[in-house]
Amino acid sequence: MAIQNMNELFLHMLKDVYYAEKQIVKSLPKMASKVGEAKLKQSMEKHLEESKHHLERLEEVFQLVNQKPSGETCPAIDGIIKEAEEMMGEIKDANTRDAAIIAAAQAVEHYEITRYGTLIAWADELGLSKASTQLKKTLEEEKKTDALLTKLGEDRVNTKAKSKA
Repeated sequence: MAIQNMNELFLHMLKDVYYAEKQIVKSLPKMASKVGEAKLKQSMEKHLEESKHHLERLEEVFQLVNQKPSGETCPAIDGIIKEAEEMMGEIKDANTRDAAIIAAAQAVEHYEITRYGTLIAWADELGLSKASTQLKKTLEEEKKTDALLTKLGEDRVNTKAKSKA
């Protein structure tokens, strides 16, 4: 797709994030199934439900810009997910694997935070205030998930993983 202007750039990024959220919804159950720590598993299951709502919000944004929801293949999220799956398969110790899962989940969150932040800035620039409002809701949820993952790592998981060092 040759991008000619800011509207097309916004749409391209919107498709990128839509694809990413769909991939995240597919991969979260696999990641959660490998988790040993109960609070981490609960957090991942909650984020799966949030991610489904993120897709719904993105579909609303597509409607606001008179476009049909569709995804654009995103090599970045594919790479982050592939790396996470490889790491989960390589680590035998459950506590160490949980620490790695948090790191992988945060890589996903940080990717999403950058993308949603950019989309919000562009939506504001383009005068798409309703789209910006929807995107801001998701950005706040992504930030909360990231903070929760940090807390779980620092308060529980990393200490358990360290005991195996």
